[in-house]
Amino acid sequence: MTPALRTERLDFIPYRPEDEDAFVALLRIEEVCHWMGQERAPESELRVLFRAIRTDVYPKDLFDVWGLWHDGRYAGHAELKKTGNVDGHELITALAPEFWGRGLGSEAVRGLLRHAAEHLGLKEAYGMVGAENTASLEMCRRLGFRHLRDVVGEDGSVTKLLAVSTEEPT
Repeated sequence: MTPALRTERLDFIPYRPEDEDAFVALLRIEEVCHWMGQERAPESELRVLFRAIRTDVYPKDLFDVWGLWHDGRYAGHAELKKTGNVDGHELITALAPEFWGRGLGSEAVRGLLRHAAEHLGLKEAYGMVGAENTASLEMCRRLGFRHLRDVVGEDGSVTKLLAVSTEEPT
């Protein structure tokens, strides 16, 4: 069961039915989709995805997924789940643009790493960051991530596969 988490400024809250519109709005923002390395999905598909989190992911305990809240406002999305890129768990975060540049991305990643170590017993976690996403790559560097390899998409886009110890100070 995905637990609620707390960092200094962020509340990680498992999604509730009333969070659907905020989730959909975040993943309809062109800039957010771009930096997540995905196409902007139709609203109807995002609503199906949100409902699947509530009806499949949570009940079957498939992976951990949260809405991120800052001062009572929906700030973004976070996940910690097994990845097919390596034998391990991937950290995924997406913040709404109005929350960029405040250190909240680093705080979210540190919260995910703490959860990975304390609740899942993981020694290492992974991230996938687009090669053009210099802000996120710099954040990962500061947090101690190391580059493992480049993953080249069918469209020629490059994503950096990164790893970080959950035991290192971040």
